[in-house]
Amino acid sequence: MRLSIVCVFAMAYATTIWAGPPVVVLIVGDDLGYAELGCYGQAIIKTPGIDRMAREGMRFTAYRSGAPVCAPSRCCLLTGKHSGHTAIRDNREQKPHGQEPLTAGIPTLGNLFQSKGFATAAAGKWGLGTHEDGGDPLKRGFDHFVGYYCQRHAHNHFPSFLYNDGAKVPQAGNTDSDTGATWSQDVFEKQALDWLDLNKDKPLFLFLPVIVPHVALQAPEDAIAPYLGQFNDPPYVGGKGYRKHAHPRAAYAAMVSRMDRMAERIVERLRQQGRERDAWVAVTSDNGPTHGGVGGSDSTFFKSTGGLRGLKGSVYEGGIRVPLVVWAPGRVAAGSTSALDCYAPDLFATLAEIAQSPPKASDGISFLPTLIGNDGQKKHEYMYWEFPGYGGQQAVLAGNLKLVRTQLNSKKPKTELFNLATDRQELTDLSAAQPADVERLLKISRSARIPSKLFPFPALDEKN
Repeated sequence: MRLSIVCVFAMAYATTIWAGPPVVVLIVGDDLGYAELGCYGQAIIKTPGIDRMAREGMRFTAYRSGAPVCAPSRCCLLTGKHSGHTAIRDNREQKPHGQEPLTAGIPTLGNLFQSKGFATAAAGKWGLGTHEDGGDPLKRGFDHFVGYYCQRHAHNHFPSFLYNDGAKVPQAGNTDSDTGATWSQDVFEKQALDWLDLNKDKPLFLFLPVIVPHVALQAPEDAIAPYLGQFNDPPYVGGKGYRKHAHPRAAYAAMVSRMDRMAERIVERLRQQGRERDAWVAVTSDNGPTHGGVGGSDSTFFKSTGGLRGLKGSVYEGGIRVPLVVWAPGRVAAGSTSALDCYAPDLFATLAEIAQSPPKASDGISFLPTLIGNDGQKKHEYMYWEFPGYGGQQAVLAGNLKLVRTQLNSKKPKTELFNLATDRQELTDLSAAQPADVERLLKISRSARIPSKLFPFPALDEKN
């Protein structure tokens, strides 16, 4: 059995040949900011587990999500398409629950791993359909799913029920109130560890789109306790559908630290199983940190973007540049850092290459050569984002130059040009001084996309 697995999963690069069944784990935080991990400069929130993964693996400093909000970001990551091609381009709630389902016939990462004999599972927030439609994760490449289908349902971390393969499962001691006995993140952690144990002799792909630190601010008391009294922490009174909290900053920090605990425990379990030399574990986020103090969050206090402009919902760097740490002992050099400009479609392409399951079509470029230290890393001519929400936005990054268009749904759209090599914070607009570059990137932006019937964007569609 072991010899056959070596033959099946041997890859083009000698340093990635498997000794045993491979295991790939993808952990995606929900609204986790670029600088909310210690290894990215966070000074208040403690994340020793992921910090250790960074010391033992690779930290990316210029990785971006596929979109600045939840559903389109997940769609870009799972299908390998940028937001000018992807099926889901904005959040859209469906009644009675759930989001716009992922269009039929589009393969996901789960499908690619399944096609190569991997057992697949997911736990967390899906956000791309439910068990009642074609977006069901069990129909989109996952053998097992536990968690929330609906993003609104996921606004409570102490839910009265979660879904387990389509069935509603009551959560002990929970009544959908501010607190409870069963915190959903702990459920996901246990599910992940138990599934790894149950399938320890199989090739595995585990997808963990967790719901922290997305508001509401809710965490177990033992997670909050280490942060109490450590800083000024005025109460949050609640409002606009979000729950009050006596210690909102402590709760937020606790949520990030609990996500860190999950990553740490998964890595430790793989070590215990003797699988660390056959493991790839990646930790990232779906978009930038929450904006405007929504739900009691405080991105300013935690310096969540590390000085980048913009927050969740924005195509400025603070809304899309997010952490990415990859841990793969024996293949990824310990303590390495990459400044490669890359984004969610590239992570899709990289994981597809690890699975030896190339997709039929993708906007991504695998960064596996960067991970394993090989020459020949291909780079994008450009990277593209569009987002019809939050006033209508579009961005193109080509080399060091980034074109940002905002307020596209208004009568006064705004166009800016930045050089990220010298202006990481996007403070100096060069559009007036470099009109030729503006026109060049505008031309790229028109050719980079196709109109969507599901998510029309009149300001852009009429020019295509």
